[in-house]
Amino acid sequence: QVLLVESGGGLVQAGGSLRLSCAASGLTLSSCGMAWFRQAPGKARELVAADRWSAPDIYYADSVRGRFAISRDNAKNTVYLQMSSLAPEDTAVYYCAADPSDSATPSYDYWGQGNQVTVSS
Repeated sequence: QVLLVESGGGLVQAGGSLRLSCAASGLTLSSCGMAWFRQAPGKARELVAADRWSAPDIYYADSVRGRFAISRDNAKNTVYLQMSSLAPEDTAVYYCAADPSDSATPSYDYWGQGNQVTVSS
């Protein structure tokens, strides 16, 4: 059974930082494409950041580029999303997702449970 367990969300003031973690079991993240999505109330799910194990390119949404960073710790089988200079519009439920095929056209077959991030003004 594959599980992606997220942690690290919470309440932070505008301008602050948070780091989200996504720890996997039953799946080796070092061979997967990984992504972070978010969904704010009343809005569509948004792809925030994505990378691939086999390719150097990393995608960031325009709204977070320069403020957020996706990274991995293969020894811990964990992916992170470091978020800095947070703003109220970053408030959302954040999800990690894994693409076991590490494809250039990813299919994220596995998802974390979601983690609330709230940024106060």
